[in-house]
Amino acid sequence: MKTAAGIAGAVVLLPLLMIAVLLAVVFVDDKDACTPTRPVAAVVQGDPGISPAPSGERTYPLAAGTYTVTDHFGTRGGSHQGVDYAAAAGTAMFAAAPGNVVASGPASGFGQWIIIDSVDADGSPFSTVYGHIFPDDLRVKVGDVVKAGDHIAAVGYNGEVQPPGPGGAHLHFEVWPGGRLTGGSPIDPESWLGGAATPKARPGDTPSSPSPAPVCEDGFGTQGGQLADGVVPPELELWYRKAGSLCPQITPSLLAAQGKQESGFQRGLSSPDNAQGLAQFIPTTAIATAPDGRPYIIDADGNGVASVWDDGDAIIGQGRYMCALAAIIDGWKADGRVQGDTPALALGAYNAGEGSVLASGGIPNQIPRHFSETQPYIRIILDSEPNFRAAAATGRFVPSPSSPVGGQIVDAARQYLGTPYVYGGGGPQGPSNGGLDCSGLTSAAVHAASGGAVTLPRTSEQQWSVGTEIPIDQAQPGDLVFGEWGSGGPGHVGIASGNGQMIHAPQPGDVVKEAPVQSGMRARRVA
Repeated sequence: MKTAAGIAGAVVLLPLLMIAVLLAVVFVDDKDACTPTRPVAAVVQGDPGISPAPSGERTYPLAAGTYTVTDHFGTRGGSHQGVDYAAAAGTAMFAAAPGNVVASGPASGFGQWIIIDSVDADGSPFSTVYGHIFPDDLRVKVGDVVKAGDHIAAVGYNGEVQPPGPGGAHLHFEVWPGGRLTGGSPIDPESWLGGAATPKARPGDTPSSPSPAPVCEDGFGTQGGQLADGVVPPELELWYRKAGSLCPQITPSLLAAQGKQESGFQRGLSSPDNAQGLAQFIPTTAIATAPDGRPYIIDADGNGVASVWDDGDAIIGQGRYMCALAAIIDGWKADGRVQGDTPALALGAYNAGEGSVLASGGIPNQIPRHFSETQPYIRIILDSEPNFRAAAATGRFVPSPSSPVGGQIVDAARQYLGTPYVYGGGGPQGPSNGGLDCSGLTSAAVHAASGGAVTLPRTSEQQWSVGTEIPIDQAQPGDLVFGEWGSGGPGHVGIASGNGQMIHAPQPGDVVKEAPVQSGMRARRVA
């Protein structure tokens, strides 16, 4: 709420030279952050435009003779959304079509993934997805523009692979007409690579009419596609999508959750500390110099005035400032001066000032107001962020309204098999600090499977109060099972997966696994 003013009321800004040294973030021209399709010749590295692929410009993601197809589209009861190409770990992986990199990093079930948004010759938008990559093998970043055949990564065995280890090394490859992060649907990649037309996948499209030019109001072509439809006032949606495409650390869903906490999306607000507008900027911060040499608040909407009271100016300024804070924090993390998740620390800096993060070595904890205001501020935003995020924007699982929710809870939990146990890790948003604890796992799986409709409390004791208890011998897949009972309630929780098994995060030093239901457990149906 205080932005750079800090909770003590003082602006904490690093000297400009130090900011320039620490910041590696690139600030695009915000009015051009979303642009329509343009000719191939107009696309340059870092340009967020999508170039149409000339007819037939598709290439296999692995070179001939380096792979074997080991699983096809639609297997595993219809849940396999791509094709698996087994290959030696380290085998070069190539972009299957020209386009924009909209995701490159951690993904549930995939270890690390890459998503490339592209447009076919007839105007049909589609994404290609590449999974099971190791972090050191990623060769592209969000915002890069690639050509068909560009070397983007290497085959790995990261995430959920069978068998575990090098023997399970493969590329999981998907094709999504309409966009992986913008509500599309997967098709058989083998047919598509063989030359089948990219299906139309947008409202109003017909087989005889090209898709409309994919301007990214829906986020197509940028990481802005991670914002769910209809979760913010419609006139603000484009601005959150644009602001969430400025740097990979700060997503549209995080900014929307932050905006909800700051102002409730209400215009004209001014706090007792003189924080103003939708993003609650302190006036001195609004005019402070950003890494690109301009103020944080710029004339993003093009009306001739840069103002915290204008929707676009405020939200783009919020994104610019959060990206600057994230880059500063990443520099401190690299130097070992702070620890923690960058988005959480950036929120702490936005509320309390970056100096409080540095002084605390992480989440601000120096004065009483850090505990009474800043820490709840961070927790509320992170807990609510999944409600603003497009379904499955960060991993393999995609909820289906037509499938039983219990089975989907199990499917959502299975994408985390092998994820390290981290005390206090996880929640509705998925893993945090590199892993999950038992209640973080159940919270992530239930939230994903319910499409965000069910958000469980944080602890196993609190989760016991949700839903209805059922006899343990009547537990169905997707029911929660509770054990390790004490005076305060259950100390452990897992997810029944059928046949006397459960998926759970057991204890420190272990990983999420499927194992027999423990003796003395009780069950509750929560969704």
